[in-house]
Amino acid sequence: MIGRRLGIAALLTTLAATVAAEPSLTVAVGGRTAIYTAAGLLALPKATTVTIPADVAYKRSMSFRAVPIAALLDGVASDESIRFTAADGFVATLPAAALLAHEGPVAYLAVEPPEAPWPPLKAGEAPTAGPFYLVWTAPDKAVPASEQWPYRIVRIEVVASLAKRFPMIAPAARLAANDPIRVGFAAFQKHCMVCHTLNGGGDATLGPDLNIPYNPTEYLRPDALRRLIRDPQALRRWPGAKMPAFDSKSLSDQELAELLAYLRHMADRKVVPPVAK
Repeated sequence: MIGRRLGIAALLTTLAATVAAEPSLTVAVGGRTAIYTAAGLLALPKATTVTIPADVAYKRSMSFRAVPIAALLDGVASDESIRFTAADGFVATLPAAALLAHEGPVAYLAVEPPEAPWPPLKAGEAPTAGPFYLVWTAPDKAVPASEQWPYRIVRIEVVASLAKRFPMIAPAARLAANDPIRVGFAAFQKHCMVCHTLNGGGDATLGPDLNIPYNPTEYLRPDALRRLIRDPQALRRWPGAKMPAFDSKSLSDQELAELLAYLRHMADRKVVPPVAK
């Protein structure tokens, strides 16, 4: 009897360790928090197969088992914001309206099956885009920016807008809605805040703050800063670089000019961070 009990205890311990080791996704929306495993997501009735002709992460056509992201956002209003947090510190905050849409680009959560892992993102390296990756179908129709394809997601949750949660990133209130600086602020939130903070405000931890202690407009010539954004490796080349290149398709020349106008504006709106104790 003792031996049988020990055997059962060992089995339960092994099963618990297996469950604990299995990657999971936390979804906190509508006042509820759910934790999903890959197997649990793939067992949902709406799980399907999607083909992405020009996948952003893999740079080629890919097919994934996936779940419509709208199926996980039950009770979310279209005017809310959804934050996707990745394992490496990348954080994307997207409008719920885009994620709930059923026409145009449609958002899916691609799920990496444990028994059929995806290929590595880089040849010779182990990590894939899994286990959870936000992809968009019909990418030929108004392609969502690359920053809107977060991968290695660990948490999805409803949050207030970036400007409400981090007022220190907002430009001067006196500016008109169509002022290039305010338009540049929208571009900054879309393209930059997935990796960077500004004045200490933001969710991401992947890149440095872009205003404290210095704003890049204060130490880079305008042409050099534009070149850095267009092709980071052309200005600062090193193997471990993570900043992507923003070509004119993902960030138009006008958007880039507006983004730089916002950065120059914020150089005069620094917020001194508290002294660490």
